[in-house]
Amino acid sequence: MSITDQVREDVTIRFAGDSGDGMQLTGSLFTNTTALLGNDLRTLPEFPAEIRAPQGTVPGVSSFQLQFGSHQILTPGDECDALVVMNSAALKANLSLLKKGGTIIANTAGFDKKNLNLAKYPEGVNPLEDGSLAEYELIQIDVNQMVKEALSDMNLGYKDQDRSKNMFVLGLLYWMYNRPMDSTIDFLNKKFGKKIPEIAEANIKVLKAGYFYGETAEIFSSRVTVKQAELEPGTYRNITGNEALVLGLVAAARKSNMPMFLGTYPITPASDVLHGLAKYKKFGITTFQAEDEIAACASAIGASFGGSIGVTSSSGPGIALKGEAIGLAVMLELPLVVLNVQRAGPSTGMPTKTEQADLMQAVYGRNGESPLLVVAPKSPADCFDMAFEAVRISLEHMTPVIFLSDGYIANGSEPWKFPKTEDLKDIHVEFEGPRHSEEDAPFMPYARDERLVRKWAIPGTAGIEHRVGGLEKEDVTGNVSYDPDNHQKMTDIRRDKRDLVANNIPLQEIDQGTETGDILVLGWGGTYGSIKTVVHQLRKDGLDISHAHLRYINPFPKNLEQLMKGFKQVIVPEINDGQLVRLIRSEFLIPAKPINKVKGRPFGVSELKQAILDLVGETVA
Repeated sequence: MSITDQVREDVTIRFAGDSGDGMQLTGSLFTNTTALLGNDLRTLPEFPAEIRAPQGTVPGVSSFQLQFGSHQILTPGDECDALVVMNSAALKANLSLLKKGGTIIANTAGFDKKNLNLAKYPEGVNPLEDGSLAEYELIQIDVNQMVKEALSDMNLGYKDQDRSKNMFVLGLLYWMYNRPMDSTIDFLNKKFGKKIPEIAEANIKVLKAGYFYGETAEIFSSRVTVKQAELEPGTYRNITGNEALVLGLVAAARKSNMPMFLGTYPITPASDVLHGLAKYKKFGITTFQAEDEIAACASAIGASFGGSIGVTSSSGPGIALKGEAIGLAVMLELPLVVLNVQRAGPSTGMPTKTEQADLMQAVYGRNGESPLLVVAPKSPADCFDMAFEAVRISLEHMTPVIFLSDGYIANGSEPWKFPKTEDLKDIHVEFEGPRHSEEDAPFMPYARDERLVRKWAIPGTAGIEHRVGGLEKEDVTGNVSYDPDNHQKMTDIRRDKRDLVANNIPLQEIDQGTETGDILVLGWGGTYGSIKTVVHQLRKDGLDISHAHLRYINPFPKNLEQLMKGFKQVIVPEINDGQLVRLIRSEFLIPAKPINKVKGRPFGVSELKQAILDLVGETVA
């Protein structure tokens, strides 16, 4: 049987199975191999809605989707070209995401009577046999049996054999899409080679078995080749949002030549920040896992008071608990970086799903008038830049800053070009000097420069002892004050100090399109890829439409109002019930129109395109 080689510009693949089937690892290894080949890519790991859902059930399905191509890739894809399903529940949960005519690779061992019942298929119905998948290319493989045969010469128990079945489908996909196995083999040897060499050997054997099954089985009529993307020259790695966030924090600490302290309580999907930063002790990074969110935030404030870069990380529920402590940092006017990796829903919500619903909490979610700066990355790689910016602004303006990411950005990945140290902004830190004699001017804790910024007074510095605590302070002296006029003055200063930060952030730019026109689509956070793709398509279709994306949200860039008023309509898509659009309407009195989605998933390109067309009343194809 002759096999043809198809050249495609892009491909979308989705791996799906039980949470114990290793789909996240499979997707990550395929992603890393693809990145090494020079393709541009985006990923969407999707974890089970129920972390401990029973095996074989639809709620327990774990999946990993990636889109890779020879051109710029901005989303993980709306629909996949190939769907790998390890059992019947995985098929049921993900079939709607497969293109008509797409390829299904099904592990037949996961479609026995027990698995079909767990997935709640009707009695006697097997989708692999009843013709319901006739519009797809269906490839059926008993992966469990193939693994057993590949490992027949090894004395491994059933569990160890079963754990390696994901390597079989990975090897098969490597063959289908002309990917080498070398990097995965290196990974397996490094991970298991010294401690458990038999596990490394087994996984490599199964990986190769999957690859050569594709070569010899004669069930495939073609292989797919996706050529390298034309990326800007440089050194690249595949990086997740949380990994980029960690490196951005470390880079800022080194650039400022200051120690960094992370006080945190582990919480999905922000826990990786703790795990990541803990690896960089040699760069002056200290990590502390507290017993609760309040202690975590308070410890970071203590670190900032003592002369370190205080950082605390959480998700929305944890940020709510940190609220009073964050207000203390606002009053003390200390640098503090608050990392919020947003997740879906109120209360505990859906910890593994993404959302953008903490924006109002970030801007207004504290008692009293406690203005806080807010920055938001637009993509996984951008987490590096905006984490660096969060630290820079916090140090230079002596104020807390919220870094507002989300699960989609944090867990997703893309190629990231290593920056050069000289290309990073300088970070200027001003400390209060000592007083050695009575002739020196007395220290005034709230004396300010033209930016309304006080100097950093480190404990132990001679002659600069001063009060701390949450009671209102008198301007300049820092003494406790209950004077109403002083309270008004300090409230105004904290607000004006925030507003003046706009002089130290970039002006808002148009990402694509003209600077004036009919329609402006304004986004923030993880909507970037979908919006950019849709606007590009609509511009090709002849629509007068532009795109701008906010990375600095409080304060807004100084020119944002003028820019928006250059368009007849402003549309704001968000993964919430309309929060940025409320800020835009109230701040600038601009009648911006919302497009909202609250399903725990990012916008698909096709759904966002249709929503924009419906809103503007266009019928562009």
